[in-house]
Amino acid sequence: MNQIALPLDWPVADREEDFLLSESNRAAFEHLRRWSLWPVMASLLTGPRKSGRSLLGRIFAAKSGGRLIDNATDQDEELLFHAWNTAQTARKPLLLVADLPLPQWSIGLPDLRSRLMATPHIAIGEPDAPLMAALVEKLLAARGLAAPADVLRLVVPRIERSYVGVGRVVDALDAAALARRRAVTVKVAREALATMGVSEDRGGRS
Repeated sequence: MNQIALPLDWPVADREEDFLLSESNRAAFEHLRRWSLWPVMASLLTGPRKSGRSLLGRIFAAKSGGRLIDNATDQDEELLFHAWNTAQTARKPLLLVADLPLPQWSIGLPDLRSRLMATPHIAIGEPDAPLMAALVEKLLAARGLAAPADVLRLVVPRIERSYVGVGRVVDALDAAALARRRAVTVKVAREALATMGVSEDRGGRS
């Protein structure tokens, strides 16, 4: 994976971890980077839980001077309507972040629906194997644990291909290392996978 942090002129909000760039999220990143070319001054960003969508949104708002509305489907429709209109008038981008794409929203305000229908939608996909490995390594490092390459080769092909799955295996590796009072090794990783009910025969995920 082309494992890089966001360019240095994109400040990380709230001193959060760097947003890792891979093929799973590159299209969303590139769309936000080119916000001045949007057909309207608004976009909708969706993605799985724990995918970094909110972090990317905060970085985008800090860089562009625009507005971020997270969990957009839970917000008042009048608020969304006026935020969309204000973005067009002020020429300041509005980024809505949500779980679901627009067709799955329940919108009662016709004027809001028509505006959102004209709003570009971008999505962060489930993590690819290089991104999963990078996330396991980064999340373990945040807990003071190293992730040797042989551990990553064992673990990554055998876990659920999702951001939640990455979080679960990091929790399991952390717990196994703590129980043994040792670093994360292949033996510790095997024990962690066993506690998750994952067989070593399971592998080959793309």
